[in-house]
Amino acid sequence: MNFSDSEIVTSILSQEGYEYTRDLALADIIFINTCSIRENAEERVRKRLEYFKSLKRKKPGLIIGLLGCMADRIQTALVEEEQLLDLVAGPDAYRHLPLLLGQVGTGRKAIDTILSVDETYAGITPVRFDSNGISAFISIMRGCGNYCSYCVVPYTRGHERSRDAGSILNETSDLFTKGYREVTLIGQNVNSYRWTSPEGNMDFACLLEKVAAVHPMIRVRFATSHPKDISDPLLHTIASHDNICKAIHLPVQSGSDHILERMNRKYTREQYMERIMAIRRIIPGCAISTDIIAGFCDETEEDHRQTLSLMEWVRYDFAFMFKYSERPRTLAAETLKDNIPEKVKERRLREIIELQQKLSYENNNQDLGKTFSVLIEGESKRSKSQYFGRNSQNKVVVFPKTDASPGAYITVKIVRFTSATLIGEVVKS
Repeated sequence: MNFSDSEIVTSILSQEGYEYTRDLALADIIFINTCSIRENAEERVRKRLEYFKSLKRKKPGLIIGLLGCMADRIQTALVEEEQLLDLVAGPDAYRHLPLLLGQVGTGRKAIDTILSVDETYAGITPVRFDSNGISAFISIMRGCGNYCSYCVVPYTRGHERSRDAGSILNETSDLFTKGYREVTLIGQNVNSYRWTSPEGNMDFACLLEKVAAVHPMIRVRFATSHPKDISDPLLHTIASHDNICKAIHLPVQSGSDHILERMNRKYTREQYMERIMAIRRIIPGCAISTDIIAGFCDETEEDHRQTLSLMEWVRYDFAFMFKYSERPRTLAAETLKDNIPEKVKERRLREIIELQQKLSYENNNQDLGKTFSVLIEGESKRSKSQYFGRNSQNKVVVFPKTDASPGAYITVKIVRFTSATLIGEVVKS
């Protein structure tokens, strides 16, 4: 989401005559876009701001601004006490940036962290400044209404609201015309997308189908799904369109009902497993990835073992795995005790990571000898003689360069693999 927001900010400022540069030495304004989901993210931001402050000592007119989720919570410390910032803008204030910069130009600090009930940045075409020209993110909604006890998003990004479906379809069509061949629809919980217009109501399954219909040569992905909202009609929509990728990210967070209840996840282990069985039944061969938190409040060894056993049962292709860090203003911070020792969190996380590496390796072994349609994304980082891309299951595939260019689809047979990568050879047509 922050990556998409950065593209929106660049678009808004470009329309006002500002130019983007990758060279800090040339910059007159530096924005750092922030996330408050994990503590280490905030620590990195503070270190980065200290470095920017050193640049400002050499260039007194340099403007330093903080954007995004950290804006409201730590503005006092960073603006007034530590004097690190000139400007602070929350995630719903980006349209006001030209005005805020004007305020800074008069010698005043500029702050706008007010959350909106309707801002979705519809009508703004993001500047794809860090894009490979092949894949792009399209934000379809903002905020969240789930209020998981560990999560700060509803408090930093506001209540859930969906973007105008027409603007999403127009952006998809524009991207395809410009040569992009893959879009990822993003939102905190895309399954709960709802748009009402005079033409009727549209849910996420309907939106996904319309985006896929923009052109059969554009691949469509999405993230993130909430297990309580992933419906059979949505799964049938995915199964019935070749260009909707067969990969679903379905965060579980824990395999224990005891912990799921404390997390306010609104589903049980059994209900989650039922959704996994539905995916396997309706979309054979679909890759499934997840998020897992180790060491949440009151997590016992039995709770941890239940997470490991669920991982074994699902056999995830990939996972984002973290140890729990308490975030201020969340329900967990206010009502639960962060009572799992750091060494226990670290050990449990290590066991989760080791198991997932094993599962990823075994899953990739099942792909040995198979052929996949791969969208070429570019040159491999490890070898200029190789391309890399991803298959429909969102697995990275590396293979020798051919006459085909990035943006083309090519058939690759898998001949080797690691836990993270499939290695193949091009199948001649």
